[in-house]
Amino acid sequence: MNHNNNIKDNAVKRRALNLLLIDDDIDDHEILSMALKKVDSSIVVNYAHDGVEALKKLKELVPRPHLILLDLNMPRMNGKQCLQAIREDEVFGDTPVYIYSTSALPDVVEETIKMGATGYIEKPADIPTLIGVLEELLITIK
Repeated sequence: MNHNNNIKDNAVKRRALNLLLIDDDIDDHEILSMALKKVDSSIVVNYAHDGVEALKKLKELVPRPHLILLDLNMPRMNGKQCLQAIREDEVFGDTPVYIYSTSALPDVVEETIKMGATGYIEKPADIPTLIGVLEELLITIK
């Protein structure tokens, strides 16, 4: 059995995952959606365009997201401010939050991890690479 079949088998065995992407770039929403359909079409994706909208949406989403992908550079409330608010929330404080950004400067990666980010993903330049990143990430989410 190849690696892709193992991932699909695992997806069938676990409950459907809910993901929240917090990113102001509509193109990134579409790219992530296309990649996730190739990885596991059962994943439910919700979107927020900035931290303010995300915090409101988190209160409304049922079931709550199993995973949050968070961009850093957004209007109104940036990713660091949003991460801090999520980590301070009693309900969502333990939800895995991965920073999902176009740059991965070592200082920024280190700072966001210290702030409570579960991990840091540099946005891949192409969909096949993103698919690989998502496959590896989803293996860790239970």
